[in-house]
Amino acid sequence: MKILYEKELSDHLNSIRFRILFLLLAVIMFIALYGAIGSISSAAQSTDAKTAAAATSEFIFLKLFTTSGSNIYSFSTFIAFLGPLVGIMLGFDAINEEMAQGTLNRLAAQPIYRDTIINAKFLAGATAVAIMIFSIGGIAAGFSMVATGLIPTGEQIARLVIYLLLATVYICLWLAWAEFFSVVCRHAATAALACVAIWLVLTLFQSLIASGIASLVYPLTGANAQMNMLNNYQTQMAWNRVSPYYLFSEITSILMNPNVHSTNVISIMESQEGAVASYLTLGQSMLQIVPHIITMIAVAVVGFAAAYISFMRKEIRA
Repeated sequence: MKILYEKELSDHLNSIRFRILFLLLAVIMFIALYGAIGSISSAAQSTDAKTAAAATSEFIFLKLFTTSGSNIYSFSTFIAFLGPLVGIMLGFDAINEEMAQGTLNRLAAQPIYRDTIINAKFLAGATAVAIMIFSIGGIAAGFSMVATGLIPTGEQIARLVIYLLLATVYICLWLAWAEFFSVVCRHAATAALACVAIWLVLTLFQSLIASGIASLVYPLTGANAQMNMLNNYQTQMAWNRVSPYYLFSEITSILMNPNVHSTNVISIMESQEGAVASYLTLGQSMLQIVPHIITMIAVAVVGFAAAYISFMRKEIRA
């Protein structure tokens, strides 16, 4: 297991594909942080000195990762949108490419357990993802401190580390399903197209699908329009949460912004009645996103279990 894992990890880290993905995310990271620094600087210059001093203590370091520039998305938005492509690119040809090259049957003929192959491939891919995300996150944090002079507190560092860890879980979710399609699809191109199609639907079109279903079940026209507004919103929110992209976006908004108490508009309105404005502690923020984390881990486990079962039942021959 250890030898095969090290071999697969070495293949990932030395591949041109990994280097291109790393370089792409690194360039996007610098552009996103540059835009965020410009936006925050412009906002600070438009306020008085007292307000600017107060803003400095309001987790301004974390805002560098979630603030969008004038013409560019934020760092967290790019991770949520492009992160799945990293998992897909590292896993869509994990099995079928070796079958096409004729190396899988020779590997399976070695005196190793058959499930060691699929386990090592997934663990190596997950390790490569973790190395990429934490390296880029560490570079981004260092660049932000040098560029702005801000020194993050212990809680801000903890929030950033947890965010990077959850980003790794989010990408490994797509890695698991990419390996599943790599097992069930004969050709790597077919597996890649299937993964990209699912990614596009769940990322770009899920909100349209959720809105359509909610409007169909609880229409906002006619005599019952006022009564259906709440049910329509709740149904739309429930269907949006089918998408891992939406779940991770909610995790980011709560974890990286302590001022966010909930992503549910109804809950926010109810909790703000007579409430004193305050920030959530790290523990309180984590309690808000526990269901999201459990859901993402469960989807990743289901994806890997499907890949594992399919591989164990697959006939491997020359």
